Amino acid sequence: MAMAHLAETYACVPATERGRGILISGDPRSDTIAYCNGRSVIFRQLGAPLEASIYGEHAYQATVARFSPNGEWVATADVSGVIRIWGRYGDRALKNEFRVLSGRIDDLQWSPDGLRIVACGDGKGKSFVRAFMEHSNFVNCVRFSPDGSKFITVSSDKKGLIYDGKTGEKIGELPMEDGHKGSIYAGSWSPDSKQVWRVPLNDDQCGDTEPIDVGSQPRGIAVAVQTELALVSIDSGVVMLQGLKVISETKLEYAVTTSAISPDGTEAVVGAEDGKLHIYSISGDTLTEEAVLEKHRGTITAICYSPDASMFASADSNREAVVWDRESREVKLKNMLYHTARINCLAWSPDNQLVATGSLDTSVIVYELDKPASNRITIKGAHLGGVYGVAFGDENSLVSAGEDACVRVWKIEPQ
Repeated sequence: MAMAHLAETYACVPATERGRGILISGDPRSDTIAYCNGRSVIFRQLGAPLEASIYGEHAYQATVARFSPNGEWVATADVSGVIRIWGRYGDRALKNEFRVLSGRIDDLQWSPDGLRIVACGDGKGKSFVRAFMEHSNFVNCVRFSPDGSKFITVSSDKKGLIYDGKTGEKIGELPMEDGHKGSIYAGSWSPDSKQVWRVPLNDDQCGDTEPIDVGSQPRGIAVAVQTELALVSIDSGVVMLQGLKVISETKLEYAVTTSAISPDGTEAVVGAEDGKLHIYSISGDTLTEEAVLEKHRGTITAICYSPDASMFASADSNREAVVWDRESREVKLKNMLYHTARINCLAWSPDNQLVATGSLDTSVIVYELDKPASNRITIKGAHLGGVYGVAFGDENSLVSAGEDACVRVWKIEPQ
């Protein structure tokens, strides 16, 4: 039986959010950095950026990760106010979990001796965070001095407050004569624990965009690769684009969930909430219904034409995928029922011989068209939280993306 193995992992960059800084921590012993994206905590080696590992045990969006001073432990926090302390190596055993705030934790740091952790964020907390109520706006960063004698918090109120490292009492404040004009998002101590550097945000810039009004929330977009036609799915129908121009709006009598357009732009398949597939011919800016296919037992979630346009594949929320012959509209490969949750995405190999499906069940499955569906390749646990994108690089290379915000390359080994 053919197999697949992980060749490369392209980890995501840190998540960005307007009005908040990006937190990246490092462990100089191992040349490793850590940051968060979604519920995932990502670890990357600076000397080998493709060697990435993911920690995905938080139930809510993770906000910060910090290595312990000895490098053996990691403290991570999330938007629910929970801090988890767990082993960095082996099976990543959980040492302890604390709910220290009633809201989001924005930052945390270990004391130099590794015996204390200071955290800041939203909501009322326990004794070691009460001092933070001195700020009048969001606390964005907290840092112990290298000698452990004090720590500093910086905030969106343009202030930096300094506290005693043991008692938590306020002992000072950064001078305001050369104060920031905007929020302070990060701060860092000098090695001798006597100076602080601050990072403000004074303005931001965004590039120009060219919006296209399709009249409703888009559910998906499909492009005819041999033309400039694009088909946009909306709840009430489909909208056809020629370049950046809307050339037709077709209202339909059923709830649309997704659609696909043939590479030459002459045919479209529209998926419905009731599990039906509607086939349309395209002439100019007009869609004409030619057939309705009824085999799926769940809402249609993905449709994709084969590269040579002789077939198309469809998938549904009831974990089934089907390959259809385009000319006869008969099922070409059936019994593709090996996922345990909804299928989110589909892809064809360039030689039209393989179909890959990605699912909420975290797995990727690859089917060969000239073999029964039971003779499949299953990649379990491809992405924490589910797989939301698959694409072939070539006949032996598959790329996947998921909720863990990472992209992985899998090498398919023929039988």
